[in-house]
Amino acid sequence: MHILFLTHYFPPEVNAPASRTYEHAVRWVRAGHRVTVITCNPNCPTGILFPGYKNRLRPQRELIDGIEVIRVWTYLAPNAGTVRRIINYLSYMLSSVLAGLWVESPDIIVATSPQFFCGWAGVILSRLRRRPFVLEIRDIWPESIETVGAIRFRPILRFLQFLERVMYRSADHIVAVGEGYRRKILEKVNIPERISVVMNGVDLERFCPQPVDSELRRRWNGEGKFVCAYVGTIGMAHGLDVVLEAAEKLRDSGRDDVVFWLVGEGARKEELEHEARRRGLDGRVIFTGRLPKEEMPRVIASADACLVHLRKTELFETVIPSKIFEMMAMGKPIIMGVRGEALRIVEEAGAGVAMEPESAESLLACIEKLRAGNFFPADYPQRVREYLQQNYSRDALAEKMLNVVCESAGMAKCAQDSRGTRLESPCFTRAGQ
Repeated sequence: MHILFLTHYFPPEVNAPASRTYEHAVRWVRAGHRVTVITCNPNCPTGILFPGYKNRLRPQRELIDGIEVIRVWTYLAPNAGTVRRIINYLSYMLSSVLAGLWVESPDIIVATSPQFFCGWAGVILSRLRRRPFVLEIRDIWPESIETVGAIRFRPILRFLQFLERVMYRSADHIVAVGEGYRRKILEKVNIPERISVVMNGVDLERFCPQPVDSELRRRWNGEGKFVCAYVGTIGMAHGLDVVLEAAEKLRDSGRDDVVFWLVGEGARKEELEHEARRRGLDGRVIFTGRLPKEEMPRVIASADACLVHLRKTELFETVIPSKIFEMMAMGKPIIMGVRGEALRIVEEAGAGVAMEPESAESLLACIEKLRAGNFFPADYPQRVREYLQQNYSRDALAEKMLNVVCESAGMAKCAQDSRGTRLESPCFTRAGQ
């Protein structure tokens, strides 16, 4: 089967949608399928092209671990602001549809949202190519952009909500990454028979316990201190002012035994970095900038605890950050500043402590619990990995989504055959490197 997959993000970008799409696609190729991905030239989240890439009008092709990748021109914009990002999204929609018209004989089209217009590119292309369409939903747009205040003009929001409902109804099948997302979709369109849930998971071979990197801790002022690391996008939804408030409280109480690492880029990184300097938090809050995906295991291994945090809103209780699975797989305790289904998973696995979102006092209380050193049993890493193997193995979840794709394409035999194929978990390498 030939799967044509539309995604705004793809490796070497290191965010959650890029990782999920790559890790599914590479397993489908190993199972004997052909996968073509139409994506942007890598530039997220700064809007600056990664080294070795050019943003040309003519689509560029490369082969990544057997995946055929077509990179199309887009208007480049940082992951901040509104107008330029919308132009960026719309340019991808147009470029991906044009490129998709020339892809040879796809059997099915899959598109992943957000961003919203990537989903619409799938709708348009599936109509033009007369192919079945599977829509993957990893966030609820436009509700999420309204929640963070990116768009407030009600007529625009109502129009986007109309487009959202049409997009859902246009899909032959929808894959949501959690039950919370499924419920939100069903509040808008009554199509329960056309929605499946395929959650995020983890490659247990890539993410496993490893020694602390002492040099990394020295470089980022973590030597002899308790390191609390936030790893991921530093965006509008993440509410990371709470880290600055916690660091300030520690300083005011005369303590210098805790350091926070903010590892990543995003719309609010520069603002928070400036504010940390203004408050005199140098050395207490370390901003590392964007790091390659292959560095993430080393960073997580070198922290004493990992912070997962979103702003305190009802909508974000449906979100399941994929990084929780990577942190759990590496045996690192999680300070969980997200409510809802994600917290349920962490608590069910016995993998972390719950904090009140946006509360610096709660964050510090969680750190004190973990610093005591007796919160988790000695067999914590092994026990959590067994839980992940049973419930959130990337191999099993990639197979589950492949079955949905096969059945949506009318290829029941393809779905049955894939169940007998071991979907191995290779490492990422760019072709030619």
